[in-house]
Amino acid sequence: MSLYQERLDRVCREMEDAGLSQLLVTDHLSIYYLTGLYVAPFERFWCLMVKTDGRHTLFANQLFALGETGFATVTLTDNDDVAAAVAPYIASGPLGVDKNMAARFLLPILAACPQARAVLGSGCVDSVRARKDEAEKALMRQASDINDQCMEKLAAYIHEGATEQECADYLVKCYGAYGCEGLSFDPIVSFGANAADPHHAPDGTVVKEGDCIVIDIGCKKDGYCSDMTRTYFWKKADPRYTAIHDLVREANERARALVRPGVRLCDVDAAARDHIAAAGYGEYFTHRLGHFIGMEDHEQGDVSAVNAAPAQEGMVFSIEPGVYLPGEFGVRVEDLVIVTKDGCECLNHVDRKWQILGL
Repeated sequence: MSLYQERLDRVCREMEDAGLSQLLVTDHLSIYYLTGLYVAPFERFWCLMVKTDGRHTLFANQLFALGETGFATVTLTDNDDVAAAVAPYIASGPLGVDKNMAARFLLPILAACPQARAVLGSGCVDSVRARKDEAEKALMRQASDINDQCMEKLAAYIHEGATEQECADYLVKCYGAYGCEGLSFDPIVSFGANAADPHHAPDGTVVKEGDCIVIDIGCKKDGYCSDMTRTYFWKKADPRYTAIHDLVREANERARALVRPGVRLCDVDAAARDHIAAAGYGEYFTHRLGHFIGMEDHEQGDVSAVNAAPAQEGMVFSIEPGVYLPGEFGVRVEDLVIVTKDGCECLNHVDRKWQILGL
């Protein structure tokens, strides 16, 4: 059985459990995951209809020039009515649609198919994508290994007079030297008070003595993403800030130590959050503990106070507690973990303890 057939079979089992016999998948990365066919469709219709009877169908614009796909394929032109082309393939009853399906396609299809009732069905694919197979795990390790090396290179690169944007630009070159096809997300390089904004965009701020330095970066290599955050200090460190850094690092360690199959993701979040709250900084930990990751930096699924789902073997997600003091200081320590049979494997190996750079 091929890798893609195995993945489709897993999705079909999820569909059966959800009471679905038909599902329209328009997320181009999910289609790639299930078929091996990569298309960037832009505004055109690109869809895989998955059916539990195995009669799957692709809908593709002739511009995509796919050739032989291995699937029953309906080829469309720019002048064709998408809804009219899809309608004959839709049976009565529940019709699963994915979370990314554009309303400009969905609404006409539903109007043409009064016998169908649309339900959100993307979880059937997302839950399969969340549990990485061995090939995917190897790719995640590769991307994280590159990210480790580039984090250390960037920390060594920071110099007197350096700006946040200059450091971000250097990072892009660093990834290029490792053959990465791009970034997982726009890099975050924050000096001093800018670090109190968890998603600060690099600008012309110049590093100065006593600044904390938050670096949150990730690359994409062979289709899979990495993500990691480390926090440093420039030339000297305020003891109050280093104590907070130790607190956040400990929260990271407590959460990672709890991860194993069957443990609720909300309990992993609580392990970090409660530790920070007990020290009086709970209100300054302003986001969930983590997000799922794979072909995208943020995939469906999270490690949060409201997600009571159990961790499952093969899941990959971030553990990233933080404390952000507005107008003053910020710290975050982030790692990626793969849930293993009896615990977790941490994908990042750069020292988590605070360091003083520029000495």
